[in-house]
Amino acid sequence: MTAQEIVAELDRLYTGAVARLQAALDLYLTQGVPPSSEARRDGSFAYPEIRLSFRGGDSRPAPLRSFGRLVTAGEYRISVTKPALFADYLEEQLTLLIEDYDVTVEAVPGATEIPFPYVLDAGHALSLDEVSAAELARHFPATELAHIGDEIADGLWASIDGTRPLALFDGLRTDFSLARLRHYTGTAPEHVQRYVLFTNYHRYVDEFVRFGAAQVSEGSRFTALAGPGGVMFRPGDDPAILDDTAWRRLQMPAYHLVAPDRSGITLVNIGVGPSNAKTITDHLAVTRPDAWMMIGHCGGLRPSQRIGDYVLAHAYLRDDHVLDDMLPPEIPVPAIAEVQQALARAAETVSGQSGEELKRRLRTGTIVTTDDRNWELRYSRSALRFSLSRAVGIDMESATIAAQGFRFRVPYGTLLCVSDKPLHGELKLPGQANRFYERAISEHMRIGIETCEELRRDGQKLHSRKLRAFNEPPFR
Repeated sequence: MTAQEIVAELDRLYTGAVARLQAALDLYLTQGVPPSSEARRDGSFAYPEIRLSFRGGDSRPAPLRSFGRLVTAGEYRISVTKPALFADYLEEQLTLLIEDYDVTVEAVPGATEIPFPYVLDAGHALSLDEVSAAELARHFPATELAHIGDEIADGLWASIDGTRPLALFDGLRTDFSLARLRHYTGTAPEHVQRYVLFTNYHRYVDEFVRFGAAQVSEGSRFTALAGPGGVMFRPGDDPAILDDTAWRRLQMPAYHLVAPDRSGITLVNIGVGPSNAKTITDHLAVTRPDAWMMIGHCGGLRPSQRIGDYVLAHAYLRDDHVLDDMLPPEIPVPAIAEVQQALARAAETVSGQSGEELKRRLRTGTIVTTDDRNWELRYSRSALRFSLSRAVGIDMESATIAAQGFRFRVPYGTLLCVSDKPLHGELKLPGQANRFYERAISEHMRIGIETCEELRRDGQKLHSRKLRAFNEPPFR
């Protein structure tokens, strides 16, 4: 079978399982008839699986890429949700393995059931006023947290039947995160694009929305700007629809500059702090973006820096603590050269500066990410650590996003703008802050957008071996 045929079969199996589960829910909610025990045993409500058999002994030279590689002979499998949503990704990964190795691949019914919350529609939601979720969980597959985790990504998986994982995320883990993405961002997961920007200030969102609306026009490669609360701005629409205030009700609102092949740009306002940064990247990782980057503010730590200067992070001092149990702080989080170069080129393109002139505004160095918003009150303890690290900037999100990119094999980068210099008495006074925002935010946001375009044009050059372990699942 070709990769396209396998994905089509996955979609047929998945669509059938969802239809059977929805029909059973309808019957129970309208007539009180629970599903039969046979339906629960025979996989009627289960995710489909990809199963791959690799016999080994292949004499062909191993491919040079860092993913789509098979090292160990044996059986591989992974459950899959929403194959139509992930069709391009699945077809790409399967095609690489089918073309380069002697493998047998098939799409088959699986054994892991789809939790009922992931298939509820509007009609079911009305009926749930009468029936509790707890009651439904007595009769239908429900979300069992004991079966959802990041053991594959963190290298902690254990095989029971001798099979190996084919991808980092199975169907359960993916559905869990897709639902959370909708909750946190207020937007549909299918609108998430392959290039993701994070910011920690809503004025960046305003700038992105203005830019995105101007880009969405007849003949543009961008077809829409999707926003929280179901906002969908298309060519010819009144920009007033983008003034919707739905984002105010959300923890991390997102906007998506949509391209048909998902090569557009997603912007998420993650607010302040490493907890939000970890939360959203936990869930965005299942969409397998090509890259994500932090474009926000930082405190400058060097006397030579000026308000409005940029910091391109080439290292991170992790004082965020939210990932210490999963990725200990002593594990190095390397800079990704392709992203670093794209950020530098974009800064040159957008600012119109280069050479020594640009170097006076853009500094490469270490970023400290802290979980203490008032770190200044512990200056006597912080100063020595910052000095030893040679840090040039401090924020509360960047190292978390980079560490999550390292952990989930998503290329990452950071370009911050110095908004104050707390160690040197230059604080953001109200008038000064407004002048800074007016001058700096538009250019900074445009650099982030141009970086995404640079990476898109580079294509497959982006995927770095630095993110792959020696016992990796084959899929990127």
